[in-house]
Amino acid sequence: MKKIRLKVTIILSLIITVSISVSAFAGNVILIIGDGMDDQQISIARNYLVGATGKLSLDNLSVRSNVQVLTVSDRFPKHPVYVADSANSATSMASGVVTSRGRIGTTAGTDEDVVNIIELAHQQGIRTGVVTTASITDATPAAFYAHTNSRGCQNPAMMVNAEFYPRVFVDCSADLKSNGGKGSISEQLIKSGVDVMLGGGLKHFTLPSEGDGDEVIALAEQAGYQLALNPEQLDSIEQGKLLGLFSPSTMPVIWRGESDRAAEHSEMTWPGMIHWSLGEAIVPEPMRCEQNPQFTDLPTLAQMTDKALSILDSDKSDFFLMIESASIDKQAHYRKTCGSIGELKQLNDALDSAINYAQSHPDTLILVTADHGHAAQIVPDSSLFAASPYPIYRPGHLSRIITPQGHIMAVNYATTDFITEEHTGVTVPLMANKVGQGLFPSMITQPYIFNIVKDYLFQKD
Repeated sequence: MKKIRLKVTIILSLIITVSISVSAFAGNVILIIGDGMDDQQISIARNYLVGATGKLSLDNLSVRSNVQVLTVSDRFPKHPVYVADSANSATSMASGVVTSRGRIGTTAGTDEDVVNIIELAHQQGIRTGVVTTASITDATPAAFYAHTNSRGCQNPAMMVNAEFYPRVFVDCSADLKSNGGKGSISEQLIKSGVDVMLGGGLKHFTLPSEGDGDEVIALAEQAGYQLALNPEQLDSIEQGKLLGLFSPSTMPVIWRGESDRAAEHSEMTWPGMIHWSLGEAIVPEPMRCEQNPQFTDLPTLAQMTDKALSILDSDKSDFFLMIESASIDKQAHYRKTCGSIGELKQLNDALDSAINYAQSHPDTLILVTADHGHAAQIVPDSSLFAASPYPIYRPGHLSRIITPQGHIMAVNYATTDFITEEHTGVTVPLMANKVGQGLFPSMITQPYIFNIVKDYLFQKD
């Protein structure tokens, strides 16, 4: 199967290479992805960060569309699945191919590699970068440079044993290099040649590579990557290939709820337990957002973005840069509203960096979108039905956040009663700067984002 996959990759690469002219560069593309950032998450962050009538930088982008997120069954690739994960949705954006949940750059059912935008860019001499607040081997960034049958195949140790990766057992043996595969995601990153990689995930690079015994991080240095493990080292590097690993796994978020509180269940009063019409529902106490004490000696997403832009621009050639704010999703899973707000702030600040760069580089296309929707809804505090003669109980878990304006914003999570919330199957937004005017209609499917990026990078009017 892996030999077939390699042949498919080579054939597709040759076809696309022939069809694209080296002289047809149009300009730079900065693709910013908010993991789990649907309109509810944006509204929650907007209310907290700038107030109900305020505007985020996201809101001031001049072009807006809506994106249908597509997923298929792995067993029956023609059958739609209505809720995505980050692996298949990022593959749609990176490669223009609809696949099944958990897959990184491979087709549903047939397990064939699909060519991604970074591979195409390198064929044309275009520099590339990936910046994330997750591990750089996590699903979204990995889809832009790697090919595996499962997002859980992040390091060499995970390749040899089936491991429990959220809610499923992952067997990565088919992707072992000894079985004709390309190895773990961290090993593939080094082979990919991405010019700038910044984020978390150090633990995935301190293990021996399959077959030679050298740690993956040593292979990175042999391949010419300069290593940065803290902001000071990041600041000191001004050009060349750069690998920044600032935490063992996902980077800590900048904000949290007071004492790291998450959303909580409403409770029934003792009188209410006796009779449904007695007493009122007891709701969680309001809380404020605070700085996360774990976010120390770490670069922000905006700082990583600034460094990536500086290095990619150093030789004045065109580039493709993907930036991910990962923990809008990861904090929503665990009902931590303040964490998601802080992470969306990070995305908005990184967007400001991209906008500042584009002001002096007017051919730069900026796209901002999400991979999928997530749990969280703004609900009334108190209920619209509070005047009823019986208590109103919220389903699921409720956060009551005191905003800087001094008012309470109630956010409800109710996709499961398990330890983690679910993704949702809504359309997600796509915003762009004015360079994107006319590049896409008001409603597109997610694979079309790949076409937008490809056409802008490789074609001139």
